[in-house]
Amino acid sequence: MADPRVEVIDRRLSTIDRIIAVSSGKGGVGKSVVASTLALTLARRGLEVGLLDLDFTCPTTHLILGVEDGMPEEERGLLPPRVQGLEYLSLAYYTKDRPTPLRGGDISNAIVELLSITRWGQLALLVVDMPPGIGDATLDLLRLIPQMEFLVVTTPSHIAFETVRRLLGLLGGLRRRVVGVVENMVMNPSDFVEGEVEAMGFPYLGVIPFDPELEGTLGDVEALMETSFAEAVGRIASALLDEEAEGEGD
Repeated sequence: MADPRVEVIDRRLSTIDRIIAVSSGKGGVGKSVVASTLALTLARRGLEVGLLDLDFTCPTTHLILGVEDGMPEEERGLLPPRVQGLEYLSLAYYTKDRPTPLRGGDISNAIVELLSITRWGQLALLVVDMPPGIGDATLDLLRLIPQMEFLVVTTPSHIAFETVRRLLGLLGGLRRRVVGVVENMVMNPSDFVEGEVEAMGFPYLGVIPFDPELEGTLGDVEALMETSFAEAVGRIASALLDEEAEGEGD
């Protein structure tokens, strides 16, 4: 029997113009910091932006944004609170600092429930901090939100990129839109990742250099937005917006 909640998800997301899923092949590549900083950057450019943290293994965007209190309001569903100029929702509101050892059907049920009860406002963009890898949670989200576009984060590590190669292969096989690949934490520039991404037929959006000051700013948004890391993410944001403008002009 079909789950009636699945049909509700399309209506819940109908107020959002564009959904950008920030994804990675593995954890530890800076995906959550990229997602958070991207959402903040877009909001500071005058857009209505949401940030949804769906990293089931370890949600961290609340730590990056310095979220200390508040909860979503319940009014015919969940109304995401406004945090740092964003409509914001995270699993951390409910899991706190407890582990969430969910498996298979439990993960699917949690994702469907959250997507079906969340009432987003009129948003130009919703940035989704995705679960890492291509496990059950990612596969469910691919099924439930077919309009998602993917921004893939990797590091210069050949091992990290091999996991990204598999993710890109999955997305390409499903004909999902990949807006580009970002190379994060770069200390010694090389053309390895760029060459591999372009050989696969995907856009390479550039480098985010390693910023030794970044760690000390997490939890302090104003300090974060003054870093060279945020400056580099700003260039990624510009590329995404320029691409959207070009698409509208076609």
